[in-house]
Amino acid sequence: MKAISFDTTNALCGSILTAVGLFFAWQSFGLELGTAFRMGPGYFPLLLSVVLTLLGVIILVQSARVNHEPMGPIAIRGMLFILPAPIFFGLTVRGLGFVPAVFLTALIACFASHRMKPLWAVAVSLGLAIFSVAVFSYGLNLPFERFGPWVRF
Repeated sequence: MKAISFDTTNALCGSILTAVGLFFAWQSFGLELGTAFRMGPGYFPLLLSVVLTLLGVIILVQSARVNHEPMGPIAIRGMLFILPAPIFFGLTVRGLGFVPAVFLTALIACFASHRMKPLWAVAVSLGLAIFSVAVFSYGLNLPFERFGPWVRF
């Protein structure tokens, strides 16, 4: 009979997710929960914390089945481009407007991969900007400026 071995990285991540989910579930009980049809302020945080706890438990269980795989190199380039992209969007969406902010945010995020070519990055960013305007501006009629005061001529 084989002994159960844990992948320490996944076990640690699963434990942290489970603990954070349980903490927020406990905190949400301090708020009024309500019902599914009349949700209180604690209903949605409780729902999200239950999902987070379940995902943590799934990762924890899967860590017992995985043979120890070597951890690959840390994706520094991905962190340098992906993490600042939403911050850039939040800081520039009012000044640039929705269209340029989405385009530039997508352009920044595209270069997280070393395989991304500049022309393809511009095409992907342009497609995402057009799709976002079609969905959020025309489809959902959200009230935002497409082009902000920084880019008006």
